[in-house]
Amino acid sequence: MSEQVFKALVLAGGSGTRFWPLSRASRPKQLLALEGDESLLVRTVRRLAPLVEPSSVWVGTTRSLADQVREQLPEVPADQILAEPEGRDTTAAIGWSLDQMDAEDSVVAVLPADHRVGDERAFRATLAQAVEIVGTQDRVMTLGVLPRWPEPGFGYLELGEVENPRTGLRRVAAFKEKPDPETAETYFRGGNHLWNAGIFVFRGGRLLELIGLHEPDVADGLRRIRERPERLDLFYGQLPKISIDFAVMEKCDDLGTLPLDCDWSDLGSWEALAEILDRDANGNAIRGRAVTQDSSGNLLVAAHGTIATVGVSDLIVVRTEDSVLVIPKSRAQEVKQLVDRLRQGDFEDLL
Repeated sequence: MSEQVFKALVLAGGSGTRFWPLSRASRPKQLLALEGDESLLVRTVRRLAPLVEPSSVWVGTTRSLADQVREQLPEVPADQILAEPEGRDTTAAIGWSLDQMDAEDSVVAVLPADHRVGDERAFRATLAQAVEIVGTQDRVMTLGVLPRWPEPGFGYLELGEVENPRTGLRRVAAFKEKPDPETAETYFRGGNHLWNAGIFVFRGGRLLELIGLHEPDVADGLRRIRERPERLDLFYGQLPKISIDFAVMEKCDDLGTLPLDCDWSDLGSWEALAEILDRDANGNAIRGRAVTQDSSGNLLVAAHGTIATVGVSDLIVVRTEDSVLVIPKSRAQEVKQLVDRLRQGDFEDLL
């Protein structure tokens, strides 16, 4: 592997509204232990070792969550927990973080904090290949997940030419938004698309150059922050809100990808969690205390007290100290809209 310094930036500022009522603004999805005893954030950082040790990890988060992140990751130097003044989407978050990391000449991997990886060894092996490519070719890489089913809830990468048959290196021909079910089926059967996992590897200076080329307003705002760091709050709040996918990656003419096969999930809903948890003889996935009778295919999560079911199937039931959610598995994606309704009503105490 290249002698260049390798650093990791974990993005941990999301709100995770699809996991209400367990997930709240003060304790979002990435800080929760949804599988096992460690939070998604802790597992994200620990699966990087020994490829990258905690001393070379930076975590981008919000000021309101920074103390909890430091508490969960005592092995990461405290000054490497980077707290944005406010959320301005991923281009601003990554660009500002790269400046704080002094990463112009470093190879940097950017990873979401709230995803699940079943095969961590396979994940590290593919990530190491991407780091090697970036170190030798100074190009931008993304890791695309080999689809395991036709999923309409994910974005996709359309694959271009094969550059290295041995490693599976391909050029990315296009980004595709979340498809309808029929198109997802076509992508899956065609074998020429990967799930977009939002994992990127690049040299820090190269990405900052691309931000300057494609989003000059963001680059100008980052320059003003560098020159006047004491005015961070003002200048950061003026940065355009745009994702790194739209701002840079979709416009990058030599973006490369490697196929990632590691039992990955973005854990984007309660239903997705139900798919990865162990189940009892009747197909019920249970976290916490629960008693079932003539019930099958349910996800039961009791963060407080006990859940009891009789004669129900394919439900999600989540109990916390102050709230209970009951929803069919097939409508799990609608939790986000439910949270919007809570926000519009007199339920701020539940958010």
